[in-house]
Amino acid sequence: MITLDDVQHEWTIDSKIDPELLDEESIKIPQLHSKYLKYLSDVKLLKIKKEMEYKVLLREKFEYYTGKADEEVYKEKPFDLKILKQDLSLYMESDTDIQALLARINYYEEIMFFLDKVLHCLNNRGFQIKNSIDWQKFMQGSI
Repeated sequence: MITLDDVQHEWTIDSKIDPELLDEESIKIPQLHSKYLKYLSDVKLLKIKKEMEYKVLLREKFEYYTGKADEEVYKEKPFDLKILKQDLSLYMESDTDIQALLARINYYEEIMFFLDKVLHCLNNRGFQIKNSIDWQKFMQGSI
């Protein structure tokens, strides 16, 4: 699994455009786009998997806190309180298992946000390279 730090580090390297090798930089755009699009797809699939796990966990925790879970569950982790319906959300929202899973989903969303911005930059990279070439021509008096 790729981490946000990994993606940020790779983008720090990949985002640099060598003004002496603009033709090569232009040719690299599709490969970089493919690389980061694959990362985005992978993270989206991981997020979807965690969201499905979250729904199952919510049901399990609902059963646990409302006293409807299997007896084996209470043998492993006793819970002797009677919770009022209006207080159930307090217990569900503060449950560490639910919070951990939500944190993972939010982490994937942050990676997806970053990758989306990287892909946006890559979509504009051709214009940046063209502007650099035009600037070099201007400085040489060709324009």
